[in-house]
Amino acid sequence: MGQLCGRCVQLLRDFVAFVQRMSSDLVNGIKECLTLISKCSCLKQNSSKARQLYKPILQPHERVTAQEFLQHIETGFEMSPLGKDPLEALRTLAFSENPGLQQSAALYYLHMSQHMNVPLPVEHLEPFYALLRSPDLEVQQTSSLSLVNFLLEGNIDKELVVQMGLLEPILDLLESEDPTVQCNSCACTMTLAVSESNREAIGAAQGVTPLLSLANSYDPRVQQNAVGAIFSLTQSEKIQQVLCKEGALPVLTLLLESPDSEVQYYSCAALSNVAANVQHHEAMLRPGNRFLLRTLISLLSSSVDKVSSQACVCLRNLATSADIQAKMVTEDVLPKLRSLLASGSEAVRRASIALLWILSQHPHNQDTLACAELLQSLGMLLSVHKTDPVIVGHTACIIKNLSLSKNRQRIIESPCIEGLLQTMLSTDIQEDSLHYVTSCLAELAKQEGATLRMVQWMDEPLTKCLVRLAGQLEHTEASFQAASIIKYMIGHEKMLLLLKRHVGEIQAYLKNFLTHQEIRLQQLGISTFCRLRKDPEFSLAFRKKPNGQTP
Repeated sequence: MGQLCGRCVQLLRDFVAFVQRMSSDLVNGIKECLTLISKCSCLKQNSSKARQLYKPILQPHERVTAQEFLQHIETGFEMSPLGKDPLEALRTLAFSENPGLQQSAALYYLHMSQHMNVPLPVEHLEPFYALLRSPDLEVQQTSSLSLVNFLLEGNIDKELVVQMGLLEPILDLLESEDPTVQCNSCACTMTLAVSESNREAIGAAQGVTPLLSLANSYDPRVQQNAVGAIFSLTQSEKIQQVLCKEGALPVLTLLLESPDSEVQYYSCAALSNVAANVQHHEAMLRPGNRFLLRTLISLLSSSVDKVSSQACVCLRNLATSADIQAKMVTEDVLPKLRSLLASGSEAVRRASIALLWILSQHPHNQDTLACAELLQSLGMLLSVHKTDPVIVGHTACIIKNLSLSKNRQRIIESPCIEGLLQTMLSTDIQEDSLHYVTSCLAELAKQEGATLRMVQWMDEPLTKCLVRLAGQLEHTEASFQAASIIKYMIGHEKMLLLLKRHVGEIQAYLKNFLTHQEIRLQQLGISTFCRLRKDPEFSLAFRKKPNGQTP
């Protein structure tokens, strides 16, 4: 037999090496597969839910307890459901291996959760552990539903539920294959996540991953409660980190397009909480990716008020830089916000005006915002909602921001000045919004065109209001701004005539200004005095002594 040539020897060597590589890859693949299967929660479930290979025997003490339990119910047991005897019976039934007895205990808890209006004692929480761990699906469904009812009605201390060790079985039920159990366990998790300690406990117990998985459930009830639970968890900055690491952002962003308005709301609210933390903005707004912004802006047109309102909040939290604000403006956000200003919902109006205020702070946006349509809407908003301090304060700030640009003439020609003046008659002096209104008017009054517009709308009630505000020096800012507005309008005859009805009050506040320790108030007092002294009647009044005689 001849020898193999060098080429054939090399081919055989390559083949042997190939087989070795394939064998190694195959072995590694098998190991990885078995490892993943061993770690999967389904094996835990199967071990806990595996059907027993024998029929549970009803123990004598369980038979007696069941008979007594039935007699209690028949004789009015529900009249005293929290007694010692019912508790012992429930414990026996709940910890029984017999599914029928566990079902009886679960049904009784469900009955109590639907009819009881008093807190459930601590000792009655213990049987829940056994019921939630039951391998019987009906027991899981009923006991988890009763626990949801207790939590929603506030009849159980939510912190105590976690301390009693019930969180672990609740989170295990998230991985059930039954939609009803999934729905109930998600609802339990959502209601438990009301405190920082509970939220951290849920995060530490690996509750985030199954919730994110159920957020993509095809069952609308499960999906709603899962996203609702995620929203509750985002109220913790620490759990926000966990959620982002587990891939929550793309999941929540895609859920904004859900046809279910509840899912839209919860996902939008969760993103709003995350967006309140600036460190997450880079992950939420990847360079070149405007999907989130576009989706949120499209939600401004939602027919569901809480969805459009929450979209405004999320956009406002994201609008921390001029670049992001510019992107919002280029995505045609303005017409949608203008429409929301006329909403019948207070929450929508307040959320939209707050977003507009943020957008108005950067000079690059001011030319776009200072359009006739928006200024008309702002003027109408002030006239209709002049008693709403949030609307009034934000609107005044927006107008002031826009007035600092070359667009002041558009403001003068709009109904904004009239709206601002009228709000002074309706706003409490203690409201911050009054400061914003007077500050805005004082800024506008520096231009003669705006002053003329103000004088046109001035009447006795408004004059009286301005003089009164100027005299309330305990509210320094409002007093200073009101006196500034008066100073700028003194040069007009109509205003002088109106002011002459309040000579005494004007003299009083000028005296306080002139003797005040703040230099700006002294200067304003001197300037106003000099202007008024040019009028003969005011000059005469200023020369009179306290007894009414001239010197």
